[in-house]
Amino acid sequence: MARRRLSRQQIERIKSIQEQRRERAGTRAAALEAGGLGAERHGRVITNFGKSLLVEDDDGSLVRCVPRQNLGLVVCGDTVVWQPSAQGDGVVSALNARRSVLGRPDTSGEIRPTAANLDQVVVVAAPLPEFSEDMIDRYLVAAEALRLHPLIVLNKVDLLDDVHRADVERRLATYTAIGYPVLTASTVSAHGIEALRRHMHGHISLLAGQSGVGKSSLINALLPDLGLRTQTISERSGLGQHTTTNATFYHLPDDAEGALIDSPGVRAFDLWDMDEAQIAAGFREFDRFLGHCRFHNCRHRSEPGCALKAAAEEGRIDPRRLASYLRIVDDLESGRDRLRAKPDGLA
Repeated sequence: MARRRLSRQQIERIKSIQEQRRERAGTRAAALEAGGLGAERHGRVITNFGKSLLVEDDDGSLVRCVPRQNLGLVVCGDTVVWQPSAQGDGVVSALNARRSVLGRPDTSGEIRPTAANLDQVVVVAAPLPEFSEDMIDRYLVAAEALRLHPLIVLNKVDLLDDVHRADVERRLATYTAIGYPVLTASTVSAHGIEALRRHMHGHISLLAGQSGVGKSSLINALLPDLGLRTQTISERSGLGQHTTTNATFYHLPDDAEGALIDSPGVRAFDLWDMDEAQIAAGFREFDRFLGHCRFHNCRHRSEPGCALKAAAEEGRIDPRRLASYLRIVDDLESGRDRLRAKPDGLA
């Protein structure tokens, strides 16, 4: 069934009501006005189960809540105002402003949020499956667009012999040269785990990477009590089991501000909502050359006087990175064409 469209006046009224609820959170007046619900309190969404949410209260307790209508999609990492009920569950009544939101397109091409308020993306790569700089570039473009701290981790380095390790490190040196932090890690030998923990300290991070690069092993190393936490979430959800397709918020051990958002469904960041200029801005080393092409609408392909092409030819930027940018733009255009070709945007 199609979602009912709200008028501008209705949208403004909903925003006003939510703002009032945020301001009243924790006051006695809120409890008196709630009509059977307790005082409005602050919390964070740990995971979304579809029709219900698991919310962490300020004291660390977990409460199963249902969201009020017209809040939009409330996702893992959102900070909210909620009210407890006499039955021990609660109602989420307002959604706080998000610092950032990670999304992916649904079957109609509209961006659907999956996690909120993260500030760091840990891009995980590995020798197997085949090491892919293009995949790293896509994650970095998304991180730059969302203004997130990017961190690159080469996992499974125990699989590399000296020759192949030197080759991969040479290829990763491109990212170090343009200012991206790069770590190496192995959960087999525990190499790099403490360095990764230090880089994640104080950040709300999401581990991203293609299947097979060892994200789950890294998460287990960072969260040694993950099984117990997952069991607790399952018990508090009331659903019998915790599905691994839900993005879930976990506090890092001995780190008051640090957390990890585990989102197994995020294997790649789709960039369908970005245009060519935004994608180019995601290649940080392009910045000093953009705007200096002979033509203001240069697409950095065969146009004469292209500043990016000249920089690549002169070695001032890595030619592979320019080629990667062009492939991302081509994939973006072909993806949109495929979506437009399907009836009613169905996948």
